Amino acid sequence: MTRRSMTKRAALVTATAVVALGTIGTVAATAGPKHEVRPTKTQIAGLFDNWNKALQTGDSEKVADLYAKDAVLLPTVSNKVRTDHAEIVDYFDKFLQSKPVGTKIKTIVNVLDSNSAIDTGVYEFRLTDKATGKKSVVEARYTYTYEKIGGKWLIVNHHSSAMPEK
Repeated sequence: MTRRSMTKRAALVTATAVVALGTIGTVAATAGPKHEVRPTKTQIAGLFDNWNKALQTGDSEKVADLYAKDAVLLPTVSNKVRTDHAEIVDYFDKFLQSKPVGTKIKTIVNVLDSNSAIDTGVYEFRLTDKATGKKSVVEARYTYTYEKIGGKWLIVNHHSSAMPEK
């Protein structure tokens, strides 16, 4: 074998090894952890519908279960900031007595990544006074901050305040 053919053979072996390693690397990269798909704005906006349906059950535990364990709730009709499950349940125990039915008026969704998003805007609640049966409507600004925790979208921060110029 000549020196020139040995050099060609070495180059061929090296090139084959590089191609083989590249193929293995590509296979390993595609077999590794998959990137999660970002939710759509429509999917995030739809989380309100789940929350609103939970309100309709009249069960404050079902509503509170949509919040993360360490969620913060700045509620519409209470001055108290709620920072744990028991306090959130307490708020909804009272709020659900008025049989609230929410409707979004304006929605702005920001998907931050595959596991977090913000839904903010304006909604209104039709309420029924427990004692008199009188119906009223409260328009409010809202912000829901969601995180995907354990594969489930949960509210980590919820702020709602009545519109100031009514």
